[in-house]
Amino acid sequence: MRIATFNINGIKARIGALTDWLNDQKPDVALLQEIKSIDENFPREHFEDMGYSVETHGQKSFNGVAILSRLPLEDIRRGLPGDDSDEQARWIEATVIGDKKPVRVCGLYLPNGNPNPGPKYDYKLAWMARLKTRAQALLKAEEPAIMCGDYNVIPQDEDAANPQVWQTDALARPETRAAYREILNLGFTEAFRARTQAPGHYSFWDYQAGAWNRNDGIRIDHHLLTPQAADLLNECWIESAVRGREKPSDHVPVWIDLDA
Repeated sequence: MRIATFNINGIKARIGALTDWLNDQKPDVALLQEIKSIDENFPREHFEDMGYSVETHGQKSFNGVAILSRLPLEDIRRGLPGDDSDEQARWIEATVIGDKKPVRVCGLYLPNGNPNPGPKYDYKLAWMARLKTRAQALLKAEEPAIMCGDYNVIPQDEDAANPQVWQTDALARPETRAAYREILNLGFTEAFRARTQAPGHYSFWDYQAGAWNRNDGIRIDHHLLTPQAADLLNECWIESAVRGREKPSDHVPVWIDLDA
């Protein structure tokens, strides 16, 4: 089962690039973030015609997450539990029925949190606290499950080409990293670091100041696996070349291959 997480930065602007990528790589499951579309306006039929089941949790102009799957989906849920007043579309989950076993797949778009300090950063930390609660429930189920997406977290200095630039940013503040470690230390495996320990690997390059050409990137798109999912992990990799294509997102796909 090949699963990719991909912040596409707007389905309307990126439908051509996304279509080309799907045709080229044919993921079994694609978890999308920042679709920036309400559910009714998402081009569902376009992707269904390509052989994908489509589930979305959208929001006008901002945020929004989606699951595209060539495998059957069951028990779809939208919205991160823990705050009924939260109207931001940042979480979707479903059980993917693999050839060998089912996997619970959770796609997320964690808040950016800037400017900080302030209400946006408070929301980020509160959202991460809710994420920790959901993570604990996934662990308690003792089943293969993954939480993947744009975390807006630079876990360590080695995950940024110029870490000093990010020291006071919400993506790398000590409180952000501590909240991320709290989730990871519950018993999750961060798939990329389970396979690659070296610095210099990034999943996001800003559109400004020639960041892509200078490889001035950060690694903020992650797959966190329960022990049962980690046991199935064959490989994890970043498809960085996508950033150099025409009309790219500022993120690139991050993949895992599971024996499921």
